[in-house]
Amino acid sequence: MTATKDVLVVGGGIGGLTLALQLERVGIPVRVLEAVPTLKPLGVGINLLPHASKELWGLGLQDELARISVQTSTAVFYNRFGQLIHSDPAGTAAGFPYPQYSVHRGELQMVLANAVRQRLGEDRLVLDARATSFADHGDHVSVTTADTAGQEQTWTGSVVIGCDGVHSIVRKALHPHEGGLLYSGYTMWRGTTRMKPFLDGASMIRAGWLETGKLVIYPILNYDDGTQLINWVAEIQVPQRSNRDWNREADDAEFLLPFKDWTFDWLNVPDMLTASPHVYEYPMVDQDPLSFWTRSRVTLLGDAAHPMVPRGSNGAGQAILDTRALADALVEEADSVTALSRYERERLPRTAEVVRTNRVNPPDALLREVYERTGDRPFEDISDVIPADEMRALLDNYRTVTGASLAAVQATSAQRP
Repeated sequence: MTATKDVLVVGGGIGGLTLALQLERVGIPVRVLEAVPTLKPLGVGINLLPHASKELWGLGLQDELARISVQTSTAVFYNRFGQLIHSDPAGTAAGFPYPQYSVHRGELQMVLANAVRQRLGEDRLVLDARATSFADHGDHVSVTTADTAGQEQTWTGSVVIGCDGVHSIVRKALHPHEGGLLYSGYTMWRGTTRMKPFLDGASMIRAGWLETGKLVIYPILNYDDGTQLINWVAEIQVPQRSNRDWNREADDAEFLLPFKDWTFDWLNVPDMLTASPHVYEYPMVDQDPLSFWTRSRVTLLGDAAHPMVPRGSNGAGQAILDTRALADALVEEADSVTALSRYERERLPRTAEVVRTNRVNPPDALLREVYERTGDRPFEDISDVIPADEMRALLDNYRTVTGASLAAVQATSAQRP
């Protein structure tokens, strides 16, 4: 099969599928090569901050997003004693022109995949096509894939974009001697529980701290009977127990103990955790930012380019921002090689800063400050622990680094549709 003008996207996750839609928007032909034989809505919840929502609205997906998500109203911070530390409006409630969405990762992937099939054609999303190698031929590139039966096929195009996640074969080929994983010292357990709403039914909660157990909790779907699907993430300081596998199931008993007394007037945490039908364990790891993503007609995007500690709701969001930058470069530059170089110059330094900031000062650094200043004890008045302007500075600094501040979103909205 020959299609020398195609952009070849290796990987049909959120980044790869969004890129395909971005390229279709600007009239660039694209083919997505995905390893799995069947796409299934795997995973648990993620958050899409307004800077990422803006791009998905630009692709006309706002109605589908509203159908499969909860629009986050508030980000709230508690200590492990159930005391409110801070409440911050989110999304449109904070004045953003676009919502913050809490959504099941797999459902978002299905929405993107369906849009790719409808707009580009069924043959443009190729399943059961595991990339085994790629080659740069000077004026074009090729990717060889194998299906589950071992049959190989070679695809040709103008460029190769590695959107193949944390285990990227494209990244490995570009950086064969790269250093290994960097473990943060913490492991996360994730699950979903169907239950009655709590607080206002649209809040994202961060509570506790890593040394004694931290939770992130938010609803990702509203049901007609008034219940919600609640996504939760428990993070605990433990020695590293496994490598990266988003679908590794775990035993409840491994992480429940730090949360056994977390019974608040607005939520019974032990009941929520034990009611989840499946629990998944994942080490909080990342990798040092790369010195380059691009070699001639090949580049990286999303987790393949900048795997980060999963904190701050920026994994999928930064991948979505990558897609816009790459699509703009490909349509505006005279040749593909120049376009990929421009994309790397724009996005590599920005995402490298996000990777580094996620290690030391993500949004939940506010919880760390309260934990340390109180000695992990209840407080009488939070203003005696940390002034409001210092709280605001911690949160605003992270939004500035990630491009998620209100000013940044408003600026990009004014600059381009």
